[in-house]
Amino acid sequence: MLMVPSSLSYKPTPPTPSIHFSHSKQIIQCCSNQNSRHHRADSGVILHCEENLNRRLIVFLSVTTSLFPDLSSSAKTKSKSPFDERRLLEQNKRIQKENNAPEEFPSFIREGFQVKVVTPGNYTTRESGLIYRDFAVGEGDCPQAGQQVMFHYVGYNESGRRIDSSYNQGSPARIRMGTNALVPGFEEGIRDMKPGGKRRIIIPPELGPPVGPSTFFSSKQFEVFDVELLSIQNCVRRTIAAFYSDFVCE
Repeated sequence: MLMVPSSLSYKPTPPTPSIHFSHSKQIIQCCSNQNSRHHRADSGVILHCEENLNRRLIVFLSVTTSLFPDLSSSAKTKSKSPFDERRLLEQNKRIQKENNAPEEFPSFIREGFQVKVVTPGNYTTRESGLIYRDFAVGEGDCPQAGQQVMFHYVGYNESGRRIDSSYNQGSPARIRMGTNALVPGFEEGIRDMKPGGKRRIIIPPELGPPVGPSTFFSSKQFEVFDVELLSIQNCVRRTIAAFYSDFVCE
């Protein structure tokens, strides 16, 4: 499946008005008034004018800060308060227990869009973000692009609740590899499995299916699949009456 990334937009922030120009303007105006009043521009009058303006500016800034305390910290980024990982971990385990999640099921510490996956040490994490654990390795060759794989699977969400199962459907799933028919993370997870192998795959949202009202998944979450690879079959294209073609796998 194709992942559709979210579009990014940038709206420049309008510049903040500056008040520095008013200081010099008031100095000139004040000095001009003093010159017109006393008809002299000696150093003492100018110095007295600047001192008065400095006092006014200090008073203005003090009043502004007291009336608008948020302005001084508006450019600062508020640090996010740390969440209680232990509490969230215990909450997730309790929900998984209520949903009858399998043993050694991974735990998920979620705080909004931030998720931390907690697994035992016998799990492997790949550079893509995929996490897996082999319960049985199997024997033989791994599937190649164009070959058909037959497998059983059980799918879970972060709460340990079953969301899908080929066992409940009464027959294993059959999919040709390399045809974009599988969720990217799922195909990556079974690509190096061997017939008879059993693996638990933890798929991050980046490698998961698209979400939305028209899909089975309603939010960006980690998905967990227990997979048993049954067999690998070679496929041959078959043409019927020059108008129709399909693949025969055996």
